[in-house]
Amino acid sequence: MAGRRLHPLPYTVKITSLCTHHDTMSLIPKKLERGFEALLAPLVDWLIARRVNPNTLTTVGTVILLGSGVAFGMAEVRLGAVLLLVSGVFDMLDGRVARGGELTSKFGAFYDSTLDRVGEAALYTGIAIFFMTGGVPGWLAIPAVVIAVSALSFSLIVSYARARAEGLGLECKVGIGQRAERILGLGAPTLFFGAGPDGSLLLAIVTFLAVLALVTVMQRIRHVYKLTRKKRRTTQVRRAAPILAELQGKGKKW
Repeated sequence: MAGRRLHPLPYTVKITSLCTHHDTMSLIPKKLERGFEALLAPLVDWLIARRVNPNTLTTVGTVILLGSGVAFGMAEVRLGAVLLLVSGVFDMLDGRVARGGELTSKFGAFYDSTLDRVGEAALYTGIAIFFMTGGVPGWLAIPAVVIAVSALSFSLIVSYARARAEGLGLECKVGIGQRAERILGLGAPTLFFGAGPDGSLLLAIVTFLAVLALVTVMQRIRHVYKLTRKKRRTTQVRRAAPILAELQGKGKKW
């Protein structure tokens, strides 16, 4: 084999880090988001200056959201919408105050996520009660309640999917039906138009939110699947790299 020469391997091994880029689709225009954040900035600075605890804001926001669920259950739909939108403001404030005031903590993140789920459960329970107690025609009552329960279930799964992925060390903020979209999508129309004739508008919105949450669950499952496949391929390449490098070295000697 003295006269034999091995050609360099026809490919090179390139090890790259796991990419966590994601397509953060949103139904809320970016200009609207930035404009609202600019409006909140002075209030955020004021709260930070007074060292308001972000967990206090989380608690107040959840209490307001519980009130929204009660209002919907009592057929006070516009009041429920107002309280829902106000709770959304507190939902934006607590995280910004925590980051801006350097008050972030693992407990704070856990507390915020947990109370968000409590509030959502109360909200959709109130809407289901509205449907059960004459908010929609009798023949629609059971389907409407099923839709409300489905919207709640998928909404909780959206949050669980992210929490489980992050527990595995994977970033998972993708999806078109995140919390801000759900709050604004339910609160804004019902604030101006109430539940609609025979509850038709509210039922249509809840149906849309259920579908939106289901799509978001599927997007997050797909996202995590792609990340784990990429991570597995990266691990395999890293294991193979020393062997391939050794073969290339032997090839040069031969």
